[in-house]
Parts: sequence; structure tokens; C-alpha cells
Amino acid sequence: MKDTKAAQRWTAHDRQWRSPAAVTTLWPSADAVDPELLRHRVRGQWWQTLERLQITLIVSREYEHLLMAMSTSAAGRPRISFMPLPHPSGIAVDRRSNRVHVASTRNPNQIFTLRPAVGAADGDEGETLLPSRSEVLPGKLYLHDLAFIDGALYGAAAGINAVVRLDGEAAEPVWWPRAVDTAAGPAFERNYLQLNSIAAGPDLRSSFFSASCDQMSTRRPGHRNFAVDGRGVLFSGRTREPVGRGLTRPHSARLDRGRLWVNNSGYGEVGCGDGGGFAAVQRLPSSAPPESFRATATTRQGSRSPIPYAAFTPWMPPRARCWAA
Repeated sequence: MKDTKAAQRWTAHDRQWRSPAAVTTLWPSADAVDPELLRHRVRGQWWQTLERLQITLIVSREYEHLLMAMSTSAAGRPRISFMPLPHPSGIAVDRRSNRVHVASTRNPNQIFTLRPAVGAADGDEGETLLPSRSEVLPGKLYLHDLAFIDGALYGAAAGINAVVRLDGEAAEPVWWPRAVDTAAGPAFERNYLQLNSIAAGPDLRSSFFSASCDQMSTRRPGHRNFAVDGRGVLFSGRTREPVGRGLTRPHSARLDRGRLWVNNSGYGEVGCGDGGGFAAVQRLPSSAPPESFRATATTRQGSRSPIPYAAFTPWMPPRARCWAA
């Protein structure tokens, strides 16, 4: 009997950690991805656009713990691959070293680095991305967006209301809004503003940053009574003061050819935030607003709202605010 139990235990151990997804993420159940998460519908010239631009679009699906890549083959056929990660958020590409960095916001935070495969079979060398390392960081940072500024990697650390410079396992606060300055120094002890994205310029002073509010309060992001409607702002890196107001859960601010773009996610809108105002260019026809440009495909009807509180998604029908039908 003891020999039988020992053999069964040996067999069970031998079967463990055979999945590359589990090994690379140190997550034993990483290969148990629900196939429903990969079902999709195509509208318009989606794959043709990717083929014409000759790009691979990398998408982080935070609340489903999934990182996806979409591109087309040499023959123009759709290519979709995925990798389970704990709550992936910001993505930054270092084109000089050809590396992709992904923020994982569960506790502890991690920065995963992916690089092109070397010695891959079937002619995929240089095309397949593989995890090469991960840096473990304190969970209190609550890292969201990532961006390269002047060759260095920065992260929006919502948990401490600051932008941090990431260097290996070090995360040094280098910018924060004037709103969190106190007589005792910057308020880094908890999340007051939900500072979540970086519109990267040539340097920090010429960059912009989005947040859900610009005032510290006992009602903080994550509290059910934290009001968000119309309180979102865009901060100037130069002045550390708001240069745009009236947003609701702004996310994924980006500078593109001199224009400041932002996702006004509380109302499912994408638009320009220059000049102190916000001009919506597109409102996404979705039951729940996407959290960022990273997830460029709109959420399918019937998916779960990321934030199950009415205050976070004021544009949605009441029933959809908790669970979409």
C-alpha cells in the first residue's frame, strides 16, 4: 500500500510544471484559460489593417488575467496568441533592445520582460516573443501604465500617487502632482488620486499624466463612495497642476504628433484633451467601457463590467453597471 501511494505521488509530481505557460508565469493553473475568452467577432477591415501596417498588436486584458498578441501571417491569415499573467496592465516597447515590458499589478507587482525567440523552430525565430525575466516589486506601488521616456522605463504607481523610474528591482518616485504635497512631504502612503497613465514626451516635464481626481480625501479610489463623475484630470509634467478637467475615470493618455489623447473610460469615449477641455472623437458601443487603449477591441455585449459600481460607469444603464445582460 505504501509503495502504491508513493508511486502515485511520484506520478503526480512528474506531471506537474509541464505547461510552458505555467512555468514562465510560476502559476500552476496558467494553462487553464477559458476558451470563451478567445471568441471574437470582426467588424470592418481589422485583420487587413494589421496586415497593411505590418504590426503585432499586444493587448492586456486586466480583469481576465490575459496578455494577447494579434497579427497576420505572411499569407495574410489571422494569428492570435496569448499568455496568462496576473492582472496585466501597462505595456511598453523598447525598440532599441527589441524588448516588451508588461506590468502585472497583483501583489507583489511584477514587470515581465519578453524578447524575440532565438533558435525557434519552423522559421519563427525573431517573431515569437518569450518571457525572459520578471522583476518583483512591492504591491503598494499598484503599477498601471508603463512608458519609455528618454530611454528609461517609467511606471504610473497609482498606489503612491507618483511616477516611478524603474531600474531592475528599484522603483524611485521621480514625479508627483502638487496635489499630494504636504508639510511632511509627498503623500506616498496610499492611493488618493488613481494616477494611472503616462502620455510620454521627450522628458518628464513635457509629459502628461491622468488621474481620477486632484484632491486628497478620506474617500479614496476603490471605496464605493468615491465620486468619479467629472472629477478626472490631466496633469502637466511641467507645472504638476491639472491642464484638463471634467473627465470621468480618464485612462491611457497618449501624445501623438503633438496632440494629447485620452480615454475618458467612465463614458466609453476616446478623444483629445488638449487646450484644457476634452473633445470626444469616438464613443465605443459597448456594455462596459474599455479600461485603456491597450484593449483596443470593444468589450463584447454580455461581458462583465470591470467596476461593479454605478459611480464608476455613470454612462451605463443601471442594470449593466453591475452585470451586463
